[in-house]
Amino acid sequence: MNSYDYALEKRLNELDKNLSKIFTNIVFSMQFILSRYKVIFPYFTDHTIVHSLNVIEFCNKIIGEDVKKLNADEIFILLFGCYLHDSGMGISLDDYIESSKKLELTNCFDNKRKSDVFSIVRNYHHEYSGQFVEKYGDFFEIPTEKHKFAIKQVCRGHRKVNLEDENEFPSEYKLDNGNIVRLPYLAAIIRLADEIDVTANRNSLIEFDYTTLENEIDLLEFMKHDAVKDLIITDDAFIMKAKTDDQKVIKALDLVKNKMQKTLDECRKVVNGKAPFEIRQAKIVIEYID
Repeated sequence: MNSYDYALEKRLNELDKNLSKIFTNIVFSMQFILSRYKVIFPYFTDHTIVHSLNVIEFCNKIIGEDVKKLNADEIFILLFGCYLHDSGMGISLDDYIESSKKLELTNCFDNKRKSDVFSIVRNYHHEYSGQFVEKYGDFFEIPTEKHKFAIKQVCRGHRKVNLEDENEFPSEYKLDNGNIVRLPYLAAIIRLADEIDVTANRNSLIEFDYTTLENEIDLLEFMKHDAVKDLIITDDAFIMKAKTDDQKVIKALDLVKNKMQKTLDECRKVVNGKAPFEIRQAKIVIEYID
């Protein structure tokens, strides 16, 4: 994916200029916050504002003409979720400790075991993101508590949680202004968009030469992304264009494909059959190029 068409942003500006202005402000606020993931994950693939932009554009491509079926609040909540879904990767130490207590997670932040911190944050960053939204929503001028709840759930829903739980993700969540928000749909779209952002531009090549990494897991992670040169979206599939003859990378990419297919199947199950939306693409494909 080489360009952005900003369909969601343009549509939001057409429908509600006030919500559009609030959203525009968050773009500047989040640039520093999102870059903080490097404190814990210095050699991790990109989770900066560039990743957020990619996720938004994949949302645009998956939603397509259905953008006209979304109301202004739904677009606002989805766009905010795209920028805030990974905020839990780089919050402050105090916020990690406070959020861990609320989430009843093991507090590994006052010991010296870096691997524990890495594992907890990686596995539960969606929950930390939700806590971040809850605590700082007013700072970002999120207009109401119901908007804040919806954004929090969309952030949490980008991985792991059960999107078919009607208590957590009501199919028709009513805002104070009377607008209905289809939370399972929004969460499923951002989960899928996040999952398919796997191309080479996720690597921080400008900052360091990843080939010098000594940790095999980190190195393989970067090699996987480096091998995927593009991701094409057709009417019925997501196609990864990959270039490599390294058997370890090929095997790793096959695992990536299977994981993506599982996510796609889950998201289609949540969305399809629940009018007026659908996810048309049904399969993940890897095509190797010369």
